[in-house]
Amino acid sequence: MPNILIVEDETIIRSALRRLLERNQYQVSEAGSVQEAQERHSIPSFDLIVSDLRLPGAPGTELIKLAEGTPVLIMTSYASLRSAVDSMKLGAVDYIAKPFDHDEMLQAVARILKDRENARNRPAESPRSNTGRSPEKAAAAVEGDMNIIGNCAPMQDLFSKIRKVAPTDSTVLIQGESGTGKELVARALHNFSRRAKAPMISVNCAAIPESLIESELFGHEKGAFTGASAGRAGLVEAADGGTLFLDEIGELPLEAQARLLRVLQEGEIRRVGSVQSQKVDVRLIAATHRDLKSLAKIGQFREDLYYRLNVIALRLPALRERGDDVLEIARAFLQRQCTQMAREGLHFSYEAEQAIAQYSWPGNVRELENAIERAVILCEGGEISAELLGIDIELAELDDDFDNSSSGSGLEPTEDLSLEDYFQHFVLEHQDHMTETELARKLGISRKCLWERRQRLGIPRRKSSASS
Repeated sequence: MPNILIVEDETIIRSALRRLLERNQYQVSEAGSVQEAQERHSIPSFDLIVSDLRLPGAPGTELIKLAEGTPVLIMTSYASLRSAVDSMKLGAVDYIAKPFDHDEMLQAVARILKDRENARNRPAESPRSNTGRSPEKAAAAVEGDMNIIGNCAPMQDLFSKIRKVAPTDSTVLIQGESGTGKELVARALHNFSRRAKAPMISVNCAAIPESLIESELFGHEKGAFTGASAGRAGLVEAADGGTLFLDEIGELPLEAQARLLRVLQEGEIRRVGSVQSQKVDVRLIAATHRDLKSLAKIGQFREDLYYRLNVIALRLPALRERGDDVLEIARAFLQRQCTQMAREGLHFSYEAEQAIAQYSWPGNVRELENAIERAVILCEGGEISAELLGIDIELAELDDDFDNSSSGSGLEPTEDLSLEDYFQHFVLEHQDHMTETELARKLGISRKCLWERRQRLGIPRRKSSASS
């Protein structure tokens, strides 16, 4: 059982974090300051130290040298983001911004402990090179170590591309809808690159105010603007030697895009307010749910930056495109939630699994995870019903609608037809003499849902159909 030390001066936060970790089978000790941690514990004996940055007496970063190689995860508020960058430069394994949700903390802890275990088991390698793995071993590592479920053809193709791209320094653009797991792919690319032992700095471009983005990314000199009382390194500089992951890069202002282009072209940065440039060695991975090429055509994204980013493009399929993966992912989430909430033995009903398989999941994996967490919390028995998932499950109810309407449709449902087959047959059978409103009402769904199903299944409206 991994042994974790929490160093946090706020009793409520420390106790809540302890309970969270203990519920997930971690052994936990705690302290309220660096001095208390030294007096009560042998700091290097822990598997992981989770510490607040601002502590009474000495800051949490003091634990980095006291840990003697044990990874230190620093907790910091958004207002202290620049200090978090400094923590990374001092040797913190990662930082997590407050307030964080439980899943975010558990994922960070599990990843750090997994990386530490892999490092212990991995043959000695030079700090800058881990490309000696065979492609077969690299494939197993990417899929296994990152816990990415993906048996469908698009995901297998993605894994293959990750294996080829990870060992290079090429810039990568990850495209996919929100919630598909783009940061997981970025993490895989970093972990299996020659930069794996250097930091990976993740930045959500949409989460930083436009007035601060240039300073946050590229740093600033003292007096560069009102409130700049001291010089600060930026996130690009903090990633020197490692990987910079820019999520939602389509939200980056044009001025910051120009500075980023210089990083890619010249390998150098210039802090805000400085006349001197400095070299940086950074591999850039960017992600977006937007069409950057179209944005470039209308002047909302720099065309030269787009072509610099689009060296290697990886597309993450939406959850609705991943076939049986959705049920595998749902069962994995259910198992994890049951473990976290001590609710072992819960399972999906047949109707719930049908609803999960048929729903289009516009929020993708993130929406699925949230739906399952909600269902586990609300479930009072041992079975999770479709209703508890709280999703749009009209298709799961179509079998009842067809039982009521089949006498007039000439369609006799059989066990060999899926619910989507029912939908397709019913629409094709009736669309010549029923309006869209009537079709939707008969199917028990909204007009919007009917339109979405048509688009997904490729069923165009006939020109001769009755007026809506």
